[in-house]
This record gives sequence, structure tokens and C-alpha cells, in this order.
Amino acid sequence: MTATSVSPTSMAPTKRQMWTRTRGLLLALVILVAAGIAMAALRSGDQHGRLDPRSADRYGSRAVAELLKDRGVSTRVVTTLDEAVTAAGPDTTLLVTVPDLLTESQQRTLRNAMTGSGARTVLLAAGPASLGTLASGVHSEAPAPVSARTPQCSLPAARSAGNADLGGARYSTETPGADRCYPSDGLPTLLRIDERGDGDTVLLGSPDILYNHRLDKHGNASLALQLLGSRSHLVWYLPSLGDTSAAQDGADGDTDSTFFDLIPSGWLWGTLQLAVAAGLAVIWRARSLGPLITERLPLAIRASESTEGRARLYRKVNARDRAAAALRSATRTRIAPTLGVPPADAHSPDALLPAVSAHLPTGERDLNGLLFGPAPADDTDLIYLADQLDALEREVRTS
Repeated sequence: MTATSVSPTSMAPTKRQMWTRTRGLLLALVILVAAGIAMAALRSGDQHGRLDPRSADRYGSRAVAELLKDRGVSTRVVTTLDEAVTAAGPDTTLLVTVPDLLTESQQRTLRNAMTGSGARTVLLAAGPASLGTLASGVHSEAPAPVSARTPQCSLPAARSAGNADLGGARYSTETPGADRCYPSDGLPTLLRIDERGDGDTVLLGSPDILYNHRLDKHGNASLALQLLGSRSHLVWYLPSLGDTSAAQDGADGDTDSTFFDLIPSGWLWGTLQLAVAAGLAVIWRARSLGPLITERLPLAIRASESTEGRARLYRKVNARDRAAAALRSATRTRIAPTLGVPPADAHSPDALLPAVSAHLPTGERDLNGLLFGPAPADDTDLIYLADQLDALEREVRTS
């Protein structure tokens, strides 16, 4: 018997079906890419070069560096602790832009280098993470909004500058002789403490007076120039996460930290939110929580549509075994009456196969494999099986 050629059937997915299946994933991918581009654009704007004396952006500090240069004060930008410590001296002002970024060992090294050096140390927005080491005896209180404030102190630089945009961290200390300026609710946002020798430490609750776009407001420029220009050299320290000196804490500190201790809290909260969202999505999608029930259809459906729909469901879950079993069962049921086999024995190989062999010439055809064989290995074999069963039915009917 000549093998029947395999022809495409309705089980093959159409382009519309492929688009329907993948459009949700593509939409999510487009949204993710767009969000990434938007975040990158936002981060690359005004925030670029924050407090960098080489940056002319709104939040850069190039303007104050140029004014200091006109007054004969040299500005040197450093990004490592070794460079900052090496530059410390009696004719130097050390500005630390992000003191809380320094590790404990870095803070101790910096403090030891500045103590007794005669230099001025200016700390911007220092918080509890750095005050205990870099400014012992000083405590940080709840922050205040940045606004134009009056000096209300005897510090010459503050009295000369007048009103200035200060706020942020507020400080309290019992250190005698400290200058407490620009208070908010009784607590200063600028604090100056004398150190051994001729050195001192200045704490600014916020860095706003150093920003390019605020320098020309009120007395910001005057205050910034007097605080940073009291010595002939200014070392502008921009702490970096890539500084090798930060590794010392990892070597000498606590080694019992777990993996979760190293994950920022924001990521943990984000993961929790995603888990809650996933749980809600599961509840939303799990609409059939009870057993399946049968219902009478409200309208008649053509047999071809029902067959095609069932075939698509089988194909979607790769249920070739169920599809093949349904095809073989239907063929056995239809040919049994023609062969004189009772309906009760239609699915019995011992009763059906001898009747088929007696009715038709078998040749090299494997009737047992055709009517009772294993599931097809792929869709091509399934289509070939359907064609072979259809051909067998035609032979039985016409013989």
C-alpha cells in the first residue's frame, strides 16, 4: 500500500496565533527597555557631577572653585583616602563631600591624620555613621528643610555672609567654645569646633551653598568662600566606592555577615512587593477553584469547529498521546459494525484485529501498531497516523 503524503492541517499555528501568544512578552520587554532608558536619562541629567568642582551642572561646584582660584586658593580634587591624608597640612582645608560613605577604618585614618595637623576639616551633611569618629561629641538630630536662615552666632564668616541657604542635618554638642550658627528650632545647621593646634572642624548640615545654581543666592557665595578659603590650599575629597582602603574593614571586621546582610534594604522590599504581586496574580488567574461541571451549551457548534478546537488544546499542551488515543478509539468504533464485531469488543485487540485481517489483505501493514500502538513521537507522526486511520476506514467501507 502506498504511503499517504502528509499535508498541513489546522493544527499548525497561524501567524495571528503566534502574535497573540508572544505580544504580552514583547510588550513587557518594551516597557522594561523604555523604563531603563528613562531612568538612565534622568540619572544623566542635573545629578551628574554632584559637588564636583570640575562640573558646571546645576548640582556641580565649579563656580565656587573658580571664585576660590581668583582669590589665590588652589583646589585639588582627590578620590582616595591616601591622597586626602597625604595632602593634609596646616595650610590646607580638607572638604569631605560624603563622609558617611567612608568605612570605619577610613574614618579613623582620616581623623588621626587631621588631628594636630592645623588644617581645617569641612564635613558636608555628616550623619550618625561618621560623626562618632570624625567629630566626637557631636550628635545628629532630625533634619530640617533647606531655606534662607540667619547666622545668629558670633562666627565672623557667618556674620559677614549674613543669610544663607542652610538646613539638612542639625547638630548638638556640649563641646565648649563651639560656634553654633544658622539654627533651626534651636539646633545649628552649621557647627564649628576647635581642634588641637590651629585646626578646626566645620560641619554643614547640607551642601546647598556650594551648588552652582545656589551660589548667587543670599550670602551663599560669601559663606562658602570664607569657609573653604581660610587656607591657601583646598583638598576636595570625593569618596569613591572603588577606593582600595575601604577593603580594610572587610579584612578586619566582622566575617559573620550573611548574604542577606549584603543586600540593600531597597532590594529586599522590592522582592517582597514582587512576591505579593505574584501571589495576587495567582489568585486572580485561579478562578476555577472547584471541580469541573458539565453544562448544556447555549447553542449548537459544528462538529468541525469542535474537533479543531479540541485539536488545538491538545497541541497547546503537547498531548499527542491523548490525541492519538482519541483518533484510534473513534476509528475502532466506526469500523467494528462493518466488520461484524460487537460494540463491546470494538476496543479489544483479540476480537477486532482478526476481523480486520479477514476482511482486508494486510500485506506488510502493522494493524496492531496502527489501531493499538504507542503514542506518536512528534506532530508529523501524529498527522501520518491520522491519514493511515482514515485510509483504513475507507478500505473497510468500500471492500
